[in-house]
Amino acid sequence: MCDETSTPDGGTNDAPSVDFIHLDAAGGIAGDMFVAALLDCFPVLVDRVMADLKAVQPDNGSVARLHEAMVTGMRALRFGTSQAGEPGDEASQGYSHGHSHNHDHSHGSSYAALRLLIAEARLSYGTKEQSLAILSILAKAEAKMHGVLIEDVHFHEVGDWDSLLDVVAAGSLIAALPGVVWTVSPLPLGAGLVKTEHGLLPVPAPATVEILKGFIWRDDGVGGERVTPTGAAILRHLCHPELRKYRPEGTLVSIGTGAGTKEFETLPNILRATAFAKSVEIGTEEIIVLAFDVDDMTGEEIATAGDLLRNLPGVLDLTFYALTGKKSRPAVRFELLVRPPDLKEVCEACFLQTSTIGQRWVTQQRKVLERSQSRGNGVRMKLVERPGNIKTVKVEQDDLAPLTTLRERRAKQREIDSLHGGANGS
Repeated sequence: MCDETSTPDGGTNDAPSVDFIHLDAAGGIAGDMFVAALLDCFPVLVDRVMADLKAVQPDNGSVARLHEAMVTGMRALRFGTSQAGEPGDEASQGYSHGHSHNHDHSHGSSYAALRLLIAEARLSYGTKEQSLAILSILAKAEAKMHGVLIEDVHFHEVGDWDSLLDVVAAGSLIAALPGVVWTVSPLPLGAGLVKTEHGLLPVPAPATVEILKGFIWRDDGVGGERVTPTGAAILRHLCHPELRKYRPEGTLVSIGTGAGTKEFETLPNILRATAFAKSVEIGTEEIIVLAFDVDDMTGEEIATAGDLLRNLPGVLDLTFYALTGKKSRPAVRFELLVRPPDLKEVCEACFLQTSTIGQRWVTQQRKVLERSQSRGNGVRMKLVERPGNIKTVKVEQDDLAPLTTLRERRAKQREIDSLHGGANGS
């Protein structure tokens, strides 16, 4: 297997610093529209993406093209492939990349073969994992649709090299934007039939609707295939459908517009990406308060679930509240403080570790004081900087446990307080 290029501390030295990206699917979403919109939003990533495409593109004279286009009077970028020397190839404004390396693509378009092609390619850091994740989503949907094992899946759409390049380009972009929270607008249904290897099928295609269960759709009266399976797989990989009500708050730092290949009379066939950076006052941060109630778990089960959830990445705190539920049943509320990028994984873990069948959350701001950890006099301490240049210290309770009485434990706390010139605090 070939080594990855670049380094794990960001994937690329020029990776932009953004926290949220919202996708407005005005015309819909396909793989090429996603790639074009993100490259328009972050042109600094063009070289990285093109280098990754060069590693997987067939040696048949094709070139990856990124060029400006006008869509119902609006400027956008369009991404695709063409044969070198075709009319219009010069319009790619320096973004075309020809290929002279040798790849044998006689292996066809089975999932196993495409997975191996990506796995063995020399790609930028993180591209391989992100691309394979998108491809896996497509393969699982196809396997379910056709009733076969995932290893026996034979792609048709992704068998087209244009679509494979969309997967790899999308993987490269996602890898270059680690930690971003992605959201998407309601998706256009479209209408009519789409031609496939299995004949004419209704829009959205079967694989598309399988992948995007749980997402919100809308009918704007415009027909055609508006969301492709590749576009659907990218969305499923990036966006948790329950984040549909979560809209980013911050500074708008960049906008990109990707054009689709179809033309509609009543609206532009575009996908718009808007990128935001957090813009909150120093000392505050944005968190999600996630809550749910259970009334059918034992005390032991609740304690075990609490320990497991509290230790999840992205969970800042977890508290329990006793309450009275339906039919006057005793119940317990779980309330977790979660970092926004980790919400999807935490929600899934809550469903796995507890008996709840529903969750709710709100986005809030919190202010936190500067704190540090220290050790002295045989105990661990938390030092906190408070307004007015006041410092407080809190001894780790586990380190006081060996003392046999409450009086001794409080005396130890006072001793530590006096050494640090502050009052006891939490």
